[in-house]
Amino acid sequence: MASEDLVSGYAQALFVVAEAEGALGAVEQELFAFAGAIEASMDLRQALTDAALPAANKEAVIREVLGDTANPVTASLLAFVVGSGHAKELGEIVNRMATMAAERRRHVLAEVRTAVPLTDDRRRRIAEALSRATGLEVEVQVIVDPSVVGGVVAHVGDEVFDGSLASRLDDAKQQLGS
Repeated sequence: MASEDLVSGYAQALFVVAEAEGALGAVEQELFAFAGAIEASMDLRQALTDAALPAANKEAVIREVLGDTANPVTASLLAFVVGSGHAKELGEIVNRMATMAAERRRHVLAEVRTAVPLTDDRRRRIAEALSRATGLEVEVQVIVDPSVVGGVVAHVGDEVFDGSLASRLDDAKQQLGS
């Protein structure tokens, strides 16, 4: 676990730069997706944290993963964090930055894990349902996670909404066993 000051400092820096460049929304989404890719890929995580790999090679990996359509600010910010030796903390940094952005918009951030990408309509309906359940204006950040077998698992602050198939099967087993 990285120090709170380190994570907060980097998150604040990313937030300020993305906002100053007028690209906060796009950069926030791309950073969140990239952090999810690092979480999902051991090879990517190892490449970006390997001290023996030159910074230029790491930047090439970042650009390859982001693709041609990514905002150049996103690539620069990722290169900054990775080049500073904090690729391991990237997920925490991005989550903190996303929370800052949501707070700026007076919203709360929900991390939604699902096995497949969501359509804009489905994302909107999940945000509305979570807003009704929490009484807060909810913004949804989606992480595609194949381990979620059907349904979604949402984290809003400390609250977990588990609508996954695995959770429903566990509930059914408990009811049958009672």
